[in-house]
Amino acid sequence: MSAKNPEYDFKWCPGCGDFAVRRALEQAMSDRMTNYEIPIENNVVVAGIGCSGNLVHLLEGDQPYGFHGIHGRSLPIAMGVKMGRPDLNVVIVAGDGDFLSIGMEHIAPQAARNLDVCAVIMDNAVYGLTKGQSSPTTELGETTSSTPYGKMEASVNPLALYLTLGVSFIASGFSGKPRELADLITQGMEHPGFAVVHVQSPCTTYNNTYQILKGNPRKGIAPILWDLPDDHDAADYDAAHSAIRSGGLPVGVIYQDTDRPTLTKTVEDTLAKVKPMTTQQMVDFYEIR
Repeated sequence: MSAKNPEYDFKWCPGCGDFAVRRALEQAMSDRMTNYEIPIENNVVVAGIGCSGNLVHLLEGDQPYGFHGIHGRSLPIAMGVKMGRPDLNVVIVAGDGDFLSIGMEHIAPQAARNLDVCAVIMDNAVYGLTKGQSSPTTELGETTSSTPYGKMEASVNPLALYLTLGVSFIASGFSGKPRELADLITQGMEHPGFAVVHVQSPCTTYNNTYQILKGNPRKGIAPILWDLPDDHDAADYDAAHSAIRSGGLPVGVIYQDTDRPTLTKTVEDTLAKVKPMTTQQMVDFYEIR
């Protein structure tokens, strides 16, 4: 809740990773405004449902356009915005439960189209807003409010899924490093095509994984996050696949393909081949005589 949005009576839990994701997104959009000398209204943030979806209401400073959609349908909404106004910078904010469960069916079609949007996915491996049920990224055997005897499905590997489905920009980030995350989001917004920035954003109430992610030398816990080396070639599909399968969670730009045309470009090229009908011709076409 904020002074700008008094009608929304909600808050994130103390320590929630989504606070840092919000800050990183704000920084990325601010940098874009400065670099291109464009107003904040050039940005549109499309939200899904869940704790992550509340981000669209909690952005501070100058406000972009925002659309809080329905569960799992952030990609179709974003496509509609981009098709109607291809000049706008469209950013999706969603969670693992929203984007990778009911919303998973939309990833492959948009990857095939190379929809020119940037999706920032906040992964806490749990349904935090609805009190801790297991999500697609919850580990096998994990006890949650919906799996009191352990989860029976293997967890989804989002990075491998994105690569397999043909997403043309894949980055992995961590909410504990907001400055680095802002840079990844900036690169995602700059990418010509479908970009996904997948963020580990722990839920301090139902699935606090900070210690697992960052490690704790005093307790002998090794971190599972690791930075991609400087010589990692994001343009190399095999290198991206190897990084994803190397164990732990790589952080950085994993894969980027800039050779594919975007959906915006494909539509423009298609329209150039079409002779547009006049209003009267369209009326005559549909008229029943």
